[in-house]
Amino acid sequence: MDRRGSLTKGMLPLLAIHAVNEYYRLPWKPPVTAALLGANTLIYLRPAFLRHIIPSIDQVWFNPHLILKYRDLKRFLLSPFYHVSDSHLVYNMMSLLWKGIQLETSVGSVEFASMLAALLAMSQGITMLLAKSLLLFFDYDKPFYYEYSAGFSGVLFAMKTVLNSQSEDFTNVYGLVIPARYAAWAELILIQMFIPGVSFLGHLGGILAGILYLKLKRAYSGPDPLTLTIRTLADVIRWPLRFVRNLFQFRRGRISGRGSVGGRQMGRTVSGVWRCQACTYDNSGLLSICEMCGTSRGAGGLSSSEFSRHSNDLTLEEIRLRRIERFG
Repeated sequence: MDRRGSLTKGMLPLLAIHAVNEYYRLPWKPPVTAALLGANTLIYLRPAFLRHIIPSIDQVWFNPHLILKYRDLKRFLLSPFYHVSDSHLVYNMMSLLWKGIQLETSVGSVEFASMLAALLAMSQGITMLLAKSLLLFFDYDKPFYYEYSAGFSGVLFAMKTVLNSQSEDFTNVYGLVIPARYAAWAELILIQMFIPGVSFLGHLGGILAGILYLKLKRAYSGPDPLTLTIRTLADVIRWPLRFVRNLFQFRRGRISGRGSVGGRQMGRTVSGVWRCQACTYDNSGLLSICEMCGTSRGAGGLSSSEFSRHSNDLTLEEIRLRRIERFG
């Protein structure tokens, strides 16, 4: 079911403006959170040139009956990234932006990506287990076992549980001031009371997934295998990019006189470069006049090897006075 109304032109730009504003104020931009925001929005918009790659929401609804009957992993893994309306998407992405920035900034991108993968799998699995248990033990099937649902809110409830697990602060949940560690439980009950059509089991499965994740994290003190795998993949992808960047930085070395000003060569000499004694600017050996101050090479310039021998005779104060004398 693809819902594309006129509200798309109003709410999604607000989401984009809010996300850009939040990221602009951050000294470090969390990449995994940004990628998740972009992926969820792109899947919701489902542009024409990607429709042969991105399945429709009808193919990925989370339904415990269909997943277990047909072993449909596509529904199990992809349904959290689909949303049924603009308000559904915007509300979840606003929540993801706030929680993602805090968690990714505190634990790092690799650890955060590993956490998200674990929380997604556990929240989906626990939700399916709860629905199956209600069917087997209570013969309570129609409201949950055959229920269709989608959205990132189950993972968001898991993230909220992890984020507030060690908090001693109080928070405001729809007008109620409660301890932050119980905020997810309060939100679960209030949303179910006042917002019709939400997935109670999906949200409950998210909270239980967050609790299970914290218990496993405390019990297992060694390195997280999933984190190590993601870090290895990230290093493999990053290596060629780093190589190309270093290659271009090397080629942007001192050519045609574009050098640095001040400082010493730290014991190194660069062939074909001479340093102006007046302003300490490194010039190409092909030039006879300093590009920075116009001093003749013969009048005031030393080669880099000569400068490395004689620069110790000049103090920083003498260099400063020479610059003042040169530039008035």
